[in-house]
Amino acid sequence: MNLEFGFNKEKINVTIPDNNYCGTLVPNKVELDLTGEAEVIRGIQNPIGSPRLKDIVKKGEKVAIITSDITRPMPSYKVVPHVLDELNEAGIPDSDIFVVFALGSHGGHSEERKRQMVGDKVYDRVRCIDSDMNDTKHVGTTSRGTPVDIFTPVVEADRKICLGNIEYHYFAGYSGGSKAIMPGVSTRDAIQNNHSAMVQPEACAGRLEGNPVREDIEESGEILGIDFIVNVVLNEKKEIIKCFAGDKVKAHREGCKFLDSFYAISIPSKADVVVVSAGGFPKDINMYQAQKALDNAKHAVKEGGIIVWIASCSEGLGESHFSDWLTGHEKSSDMITHIKKDFVLGGHKAAAIAMVLENARIFLVSDLEPDFVKSVFLEPYSDIQSAIDAAIEEMGKDCKVLAMPYGGSTLPRVNG
Repeated sequence: MNLEFGFNKEKINVTIPDNNYCGTLVPNKVELDLTGEAEVIRGIQNPIGSPRLKDIVKKGEKVAIITSDITRPMPSYKVVPHVLDELNEAGIPDSDIFVVFALGSHGGHSEERKRQMVGDKVYDRVRCIDSDMNDTKHVGTTSRGTPVDIFTPVVEADRKICLGNIEYHYFAGYSGGSKAIMPGVSTRDAIQNNHSAMVQPEACAGRLEGNPVREDIEESGEILGIDFIVNVVLNEKKEIIKCFAGDKVKAHREGCKFLDSFYAISIPSKADVVVVSAGGFPKDINMYQAQKALDNAKHAVKEGGIIVWIASCSEGLGESHFSDWLTGHEKSSDMITHIKKDFVLGGHKAAAIAMVLENARIFLVSDLEPDFVKSVFLEPYSDIQSAIDAAIEEMGKDCKVLAMPYGGSTLPRVNG
């Protein structure tokens, strides 16, 4: 079987023996009607579990539109204009509306970058600002002890509209919904308290009910008060294929169901070897970004199996805390013990890799120096074919190999 995997800006062809090959995970075929901005308009005009936005807001109210920062694939420039049109239709002038880029714990944007994210027309119509975790107001505390400390302009706005894209999240279950608020426009302490539950087995991709991280996120949104959401689902080309607008939970749930119909892929059983690509540039620019694909692959590999993780990591490990954790522990398991005692953003992704290593070996195909790869508890390979061949040799000539060329998007689920 000849297959193609993304690596940096290249497509690499490899061969898996027919007797070992057991399938390739690709998105399911889904019938689509409208797409792109036409679908956004349809979603806004047909909200789920909620009146239309124009029937919620009132003249004289100040409206905050909270959307994603540059680290997310959310196409704000295609969504925000239609939210503004709906608000204008209700009599809300542009001067009473502002856009907040939800930074979470990420760095801020230049004015040029802000303009790029929302487009010229939006940037020239309404005020566009970054969230600031040093400028917050306390509005409550969740039952799990997370302080609901939210960016002051958002708290003070009369109406809060949350935008985002829905995709799998390795411990919040899914992105989107109230996640624009927590962690989007909250504080480091709040984020750390919320994310510390990631070590619980129920905190995993594709799970909502009983997921402590997601439930805490939604409780935070309830305490603050979210008036309306507009969430989109993107295909692998980052094009809008579906829009879900309306109630912060009901609309989000429908979006998650659709995502599952597209990206949750049933497999009959787990494989001995899983070959997973983060998808090439820019998703594999560093290990921090590429980690998501590895975490999805863990759901498909047998205990004691091997994951061949394809990620260039041309710019190294990435985020500083992540780097410090991977290079600062004697054993990978020490990171799991550490994260339970002292949750650190960035360190949490390193601990997530350590959790995968509890179950499987990881052969990393990257541009990193082999000795460095070994120092962060992974097994180095310089080319994909060599890694696959070595994994098959290790697991035996009759082993089964599963391919995941869209590792960041596809979530394997074992039948039954």
